[in-house]
Amino acid sequence: MYKTLFRHYWLQTVRSPGYYKNVVVNIFVGLMALYFLVVFVMLGLLLPKMLQEILPGNDPAVTFNGIIIYAVIALLMIRYLMQPLSRLNLHSYQVLPVRRSALVNYLVLKPLLNPLNYILLCLTIPFSITGVYPAYGTMGAFRFLFIILFLIWFNTLLAPLLKRQFNNILFGTILFLLIAGGLAALEYFKIFSLFLLSQNLLGFLIETPFICSSVMLLSLLAFMLNKRFFARNYYPESFEVKSKRSKAGSQRFTFMERFGKTGEIIALEIKLVLRHKRTKSTLFTALFFLLYGLIFYPNPIYNQNPGWLLFVAIFVTGTGMLMFGQWIINWDGSHFDFLMTRDIDTHTYIRANYTLMLALCIVSFIATTPYFLFGKQIILYHLVAFLYNAGVNIYVYLFGATLNTKRLELSRGSSMNMQGVSYKNFLVMIPLLVIPITLITLFGLINATHIALAIIALIGLAGILFREPLLRVIEKQFLRRKYALCSGFRKKE
Repeated sequence: MYKTLFRHYWLQTVRSPGYYKNVVVNIFVGLMALYFLVVFVMLGLLLPKMLQEILPGNDPAVTFNGIIIYAVIALLMIRYLMQPLSRLNLHSYQVLPVRRSALVNYLVLKPLLNPLNYILLCLTIPFSITGVYPAYGTMGAFRFLFIILFLIWFNTLLAPLLKRQFNNILFGTILFLLIAGGLAALEYFKIFSLFLLSQNLLGFLIETPFICSSVMLLSLLAFMLNKRFFARNYYPESFEVKSKRSKAGSQRFTFMERFGKTGEIIALEIKLVLRHKRTKSTLFTALFFLLYGLIFYPNPIYNQNPGWLLFVAIFVTGTGMLMFGQWIINWDGSHFDFLMTRDIDTHTYIRANYTLMLALCIVSFIATTPYFLFGKQIILYHLVAFLYNAGVNIYVYLFGATLNTKRLELSRGSSMNMQGVSYKNFLVMIPLLVIPITLITLFGLINATHIALAIIALIGLAGILFREPLLRVIEKQFLRRKYALCSGFRKKE
């Protein structure tokens, strides 16, 4: 029966109208996966030397053991945000002689077959050769990989359970951040060291031949908890209370009505974001990416590189706009015909989308002002990036959105979902990031970084000053593409 269920899933995938239309996107994703695979393999080979430099005098394998629990928590949070939920049309199978336990097991175990779950093994397998084998021997290296594999399974099974259990990604994300912050504070003030606990526990498991198999109990526990959840929530009637609560708590943004039709359209767009899975998960991902600067700004390798600094500044100061901009028209696809038959002129529709994207850009910039504590240099880069986002990137996204005629299914999650994506989504990245980064890199070669920043800022300022002519160009482009968009959004992939 499991073979039949997976065969049905495969046929559903390859028979989808959008499967062969997204060949270019699939090739790009495959190349990116291959790139990261090579990066992880190289990192695994070089990791012992890197750990030796970070903590000299400590064995790299012992240091890595101390990091593992923190890595499990971090990866669990990433999976909670990004890992899509397994789905099955239960009504099609409930009328057939198929055991209920088989359907539940299929839903629970299906994520384990995703190859992306095992990309971490591309790092740990080389590290087990270069770092674990010298410290623990051949069997210790095998036990190390055995432990890592079952921790991956534990994470993969637990993340969808938490997502289904909380039913509120924002609440779960805040809870994760509080737990991680509390553990970091305990580590910093030397009250409780999770690092030492992880070192001792993983070292004991690797050195003990049979006790290491106890890690299987974690995966088994996550599996049984999933089974328990589906035992209580197997039938659609179980979710009626939740749906009634969500309908009762529907949002109204009456304060936007004072801005006329433009305000009404913005209010509708905000409701759309807050009511659909794909837009909500994109919103929470954007909030998560606001912390992207913490990876680069404290690191001397990056904070002395103008190209990296500008890339991070453009990304974090416009993360809301960058995440939503390319879908600003596509997410109206399910009701685009309705909008085009209402008393809404093109001028109002384009201005509403422009205002919403500008608001997202301003909110992102304000939210990243704590990065100013890293120095005056960061303030300068963020101001230049904000001007470039508001004066150039916003128009690029509005113009590029008119070219993508693929409808988005908002009921699906956005994580690992390429539905509605085309090569045009990647082409807009050239003016967004490639041009300013190339410009500042070239000027950096002659120690004229400030001249490049001034040019980029002036280009952005000119875009803000000449807003009306630029928006009129986008209006004309929208009118030329209007019927192509209507036709494309009617097709379901």
